[in-house]
Amino acid sequence: MDPDALTPELLLYGYQSGVFPMAEGRDDPEIFWVDPKRRGVFPLDGFHISRSLARTLRRDDYRVRIDTDFAGVIEACADRPETWINAEIAELYQQLHDAGHAHSLEVYDLDDQLIGGVYGVVLGAAYFGESMFSRRRDASKIALAWLVDRLRAGGFRLFDTQFLTSHLASLGAVEISRAAYRRQLAEALSYEAKFTGPGPATGQELLQRRTQMS
Repeated sequence: MDPDALTPELLLYGYQSGVFPMAEGRDDPEIFWVDPKRRGVFPLDGFHISRSLARTLRRDDYRVRIDTDFAGVIEACADRPETWINAEIAELYQQLHDAGHAHSLEVYDLDDQLIGGVYGVVLGAAYFGESMFSRRRDASKIALAWLVDRLRAGGFRLFDTQFLTSHLASLGAVEISRAAYRRQLAEALSYEAKFTGPGPATGQELLQRRTQMS
């Protein structure tokens, strides 16, 4: 694969092959493929909701939407001192979104301001999480809780986080070997799942549905 000739189709082929693209920084035009020896994944039945997060989810001071501001989520994810999202990557993922292969989940406050979100790529029953951001305390945790609910309800079998961070580990993410990841990926790609179905209306409903699916 030639990173100098990246296309949305080539990106999808990369995900199917177990690799993903990155840049060294926002202003670095070079893009390279990454194939970690150890891969971060989120077991969909292992997302940890603490008591404090449950209280946050029950608060009626935020709203969750799907695919209403994909470009805004990418822009917010790249708006940090160090980022792997350059202009070409942002444009390529926008094209994937336009083609129905990439999706965003957004968290808004009651003034309709975007305060958190996550975006990723969908293939078969695999969700490849790319990046997330938070402009308010716990906004990224809210986004992940609603994302995991959506993936479980939609029939997904793999939630790839690429790398394992301490933040993700505290919520239940784990690290597996490259070989184990490839096995999970192959299985997930052999199934179909739905990302854009209806979700819970409130945080309380999300918590109730989580209990029912357990």
